[in-house]
Amino acid sequence: QVQFVESGGGLVQPGGSLRLSCAASGTIFIIYTMGWYRQAPGKQRELVASITSGGRINYADSVKGRFTISRDNAKSTVYLQMNSLKPEDTAVYYCNYGAPINGYWGQGTQVTVSS
Repeated sequence: QVQFVESGGGLVQPGGSLRLSCAASGTIFIIYTMGWYRQAPGKQRELVASITSGGRINYADSVKGRFTISRDNAKSTVYLQMNSLKPEDTAVYYCNYGAPINGYWGQGTQVTVSS
């Protein structure tokens, strides 16, 4: 049973930072592209960043230069370092494969950027 468990969200002021973690289980983590996604209220879920098994990285234009995705294959964990956070980054953040599978969405972790 594949499972992704996200953590690290919270309430932060504009300009602040958070580091999200996603622990994967039940999968051969090392061979898959992993992605961080987010869904804001009233909006569709969108891809924020992805990282291939070989370390190739892509970011959504809205987060380039502020967010950094990384992975630790030994721990089957993918991270998202978020700096210079803006109110528009407020959303529930999820991880999944780079080609996401609907049945594998976890609970997500809430990120709220507000003063």
